[in-house]
Amino acid sequence: MEFIFVFAIILSKVFLIHFFKIVEIVRTFWIDAFMYAEELAVFFWNEGISAVRAGKAKRCCNDFAGAEGLSTDFTLVLTVTAIIVVMAFTPLGFIPLVVINATIIHIPVILGAIFCGPKKGAFLGFVFGLTSFIKNTLMPTSMSAFVFSPILASSIDGAAGVVKSTIICFVPRILVGIIPYFVYRGIVKLTTSSHAKAAKVISNLVISVLLLVGIHAFFAKMLTTDSKEMIGWISGAAAAVIYFIVVELTGRKKDGRFLGYVYAGVTGALTNTLLVMPMIYIFYKEAYANALSIEPGAVMGVILGVISFNGIIEAIVAAVLVAAIGMVLNKVHRR
Repeated sequence: MEFIFVFAIILSKVFLIHFFKIVEIVRTFWIDAFMYAEELAVFFWNEGISAVRAGKAKRCCNDFAGAEGLSTDFTLVLTVTAIIVVMAFTPLGFIPLVVINATIIHIPVILGAIFCGPKKGAFLGFVFGLTSFIKNTLMPTSMSAFVFSPILASSIDGAAGVVKSTIICFVPRILVGIIPYFVYRGIVKLTTSSHAKAAKVISNLVISVLLLVGIHAFFAKMLTTDSKEMIGWISGAAAAVIYFIVVELTGRKKDGRFLGYVYAGVTGALTNTLLVMPMIYIFYKEAYANALSIEPGAVMGVILGVISFNGIIEAIVAAVLVAAIGMVLNKVHRR
């Protein structure tokens, strides 16, 4: 049970959320019925992980208040579900960067999949999709909201629009709760095999390439000079080389789970981006162009721009957050 509390603590601190705000909404889902008052005080007093562990003696195995026999996984899924809802309907689901608000709603889904398995991860992904559907239907913020709302899409493409938007809204998000689990397991297994050294080098190279592309995309979008492409590639290459050297020198003995979390984060973020954007192009090229007030021939450029810029940056952010949170949770989970 302490694992669940630490999970919430870390997410709240990483996303700069005062836990009082979360608890107010979590109470709506009756999740506080599964927690002892003494343990909730840990959050209020901000005493951290040590306080949670100190309260371990006050807990009985599965004796949750009002929920005898509930498994830790089930309680964790409820907690993560509440966190996803909170993040989806508040600004807490985004990290403001220099040029974009990086989406981080998929972070709880990825972590939930890793620690609870692909089936529960798929459910969390479904919740992610459901919040997207509700938000874009009831609180649309752009003319392209129909992409994630079968109800709005029905007025554009009839019954076919309902099917198309349902697929775009739910399928990629459900897969975000499945694919990272198997990527994590595969990386951990690979890094503990006889090919561990080569696997770590290759994984570092892949992350370095992502860093190169992300930094290039950043400068290409931010700068207006004629040399912006060259500046982007040089800056990206320098950052990628420095990252690779530092990780190789300091991370040779790094736990294989660390790389597993990094790749799970990258995969989860890219799964969403690489599925949603091409589906928009395939299903709604004309309608999407009209929504953005651009020519249909320019839609591909927009799609590639989102993938190469937003997608890469969000993948890097996901890698950092999933690895940072996952390593701490892993230590708690093993106790």
